Amino acid sequence: METHRLVLPEDLNHFGFLFGGRLLAWVDEACWIAASIDYPHCQFVTIGMDKVEFRHSVRQGTILNIRCEREHEGRTSVGYKVEVFDRRNPTAPSIFATRVTYVSVDDAGRKRPLRS
Repeated sequence: METHRLVLPEDLNHFGFLFGGRLLAWVDEACWIAASIDYPHCQFVTIGMDKVEFRHSVRQGTILNIRCEREHEGRTSVGYKVEVFDRRNPTAPSIFATRVTYVSVDDAGRKRPLRS
């Protein structure tokens, strides 16, 4: 799955760059959507995000390209590799990359299998 975000003034930290927490929220949301599309019968919660390392700063007006790809499937969990790029410079290295893992839960919050 692929999506885009525009970095707006309200997304910036006190130094005028993209706030890292905002990027993490966008990454989590994009991967959650990918998981929900791949497994429409499941309810997912985030259980982990691997290494968090911002490779360089991002300014207002940047269009971010967020790419999520399913990397592994377990019995109750699924993991996605995600990379974030500057849309205007697609050949440049990614701004951010990580792996996000979700677990499928029932209405009471207990783990449930991805597949019946």
